[in-house]
Amino acid sequence: MRILVVDDEARLADAVRRGLEAEGFAVDVAHNGVDGLWRARETRYDAIVLDLMMPGMSGWKVCEALRAEENWTPVLMLTAKDGEWDQVEALETGADDYVTKPFSFAILVARIRALVRRGAVARPAVLEAGDLRLDPSSHHVWRGETPLTLTAREFAVLEYLMRHRGQVLSKRALIEGVWDDDFDGDPNIVEVYVGHLRRKLDKPFGREAIETIRGAGYRLAADGG
Repeated sequence: MRILVVDDEARLADAVRRGLEAEGFAVDVAHNGVDGLWRARETRYDAIVLDLMMPGMSGWKVCEALRAEENWTPVLMLTAKDGEWDQVEALETGADDYVTKPFSFAILVARIRALVRRGAVARPAVLEAGDLRLDPSSHHVWRGETPLTLTAREFAVLEYLMRHRGQVLSKRALIEGVWDDDFDGDPNIVEVYVGHLRRKLDKPFGREAIETIRGAGYRLAADGG
């Protein structure tokens, strides 16, 4: 398995390289976003470990460029410890997962292996459920021809529902998919955001796209309701 590590902190990047090689990975390293993007374009990798904050070209821009080119190599982003919005933006830009600095190397390896197992999953440019459309790259949502305004978290919840349209998703599944594994708040936060979405997506249009499945969770109707 070949991994690309992109980080402008040379000592950290070298330490990650040595550790991953000890775990049996083949590892290439780039110390800035421009070189990282070039390597990602020229070589087929099983996963990319990408630092968020780099001079010249940030991890956001690298990931955005790859996704725009329909390069779906799994990306694990390294973010600041307390950068909640950095984490949100990393995921919304197209990253598949993130680890906060300073990080446990064991956790880093486990997350990389999980991404490699899932592999590169192609993502349509625009998600559709009937006349409900969502563009992950531009962060635009429409009901028919009517544009809708969503907050970042509402957008993330809707995107997750649309990627799993027709499937019943538990609160826990939504929390793990939209928040993260370490979320320890009230699971009823999901109900709050589902309520927000219903008021914006459904009620003004006389629809019922987001269904409550009693005792199980929520389901976005495959036809958009």
